[in-house]
Amino acid sequence: MRPSRSHDHREHPLSSLATILPFATSEGEGFHAPTIADFFPAPVLFEGSFLEVNRLQIVRLIAALALVIFMVLVARRARLVPGRSQNVVELLLDFVRVNVAQEILGKERARKYVPLLTTLFFAILAFNLTGVVPLLNIAGTSLIGLPLMLALWVYVMYLGAGIRAQGLGGFLRSNLFPPGVPVFMYVLLTPIEFLTVFVLRPATLALRLMANMVAGHLMLVLTFSATQFFLLEASGAMKVFGALTLVSGIALTLFEVFVAALQAYIFVVLTAVYLNLSVEAEH
Repeated sequence: MRPSRSHDHREHPLSSLATILPFATSEGEGFHAPTIADFFPAPVLFEGSFLEVNRLQIVRLIAALALVIFMVLVARRARLVPGRSQNVVELLLDFVRVNVAQEILGKERARKYVPLLTTLFFAILAFNLTGVVPLLNIAGTSLIGLPLMLALWVYVMYLGAGIRAQGLGGFLRSNLFPPGVPVFMYVLLTPIEFLTVFVLRPATLALRLMANMVAGHLMLVLTFSATQFFLLEASGAMKVFGALTLVSGIALTLFEVFVAALQAYIFVVLTAVYLNLSVEAEH
């Protein structure tokens, strides 16, 4: 459910600008801290219908289109001696293929899952980076829907890989009844294993990704809102603090770029680990 908007926010003279810059405020209204409402923007198209579109969905669409266009252009311009863009893409592709897929799944098994892992990595990286792109200013993965969809995709692949490798009975037996354990311990272990395999693994994938992007957005909005307040509205010596918050905002922006890449990496590493666990008869 979308949080209700206060009367003050509806009458805000820069409310239209705030749909693009969530931290924008009007001069003289004081400091405005970020709120959870940033992640539930007002509809901009088809309000009240099934096809309702808001700013966050537009950001996701822009990220997806930008990624597809970039990859197509790099593929079309591929050369034996790669240019800068081709070098970056090939480096990341090799990183996922070698350092994630082959390292965790092994060379033979990795071939099947490299397309999945590379797609997840580049998609999550693109959606995460929108949080530091000017005029977008929010990560596409900062609301649970998209991370949950990606986690469910991994979950279906995880279950499918396990059932194909071991059969339904073998998959359930190896996951719910760990070998080498006294029979009476299954009373405690089996419910825990069930929650771990069928609930916690997909849930933690989605929640970890979303939580990191939410925290990053709130910190960035806080620092840049404070910068605007100190530089434009504060008086006297208080304006000095604007320089401090501006430097903090720039540093946090660079840190968020690192976190965006790190979360994409963690997501695909855990995906590879789960896939490896699903096809192992004993673990």
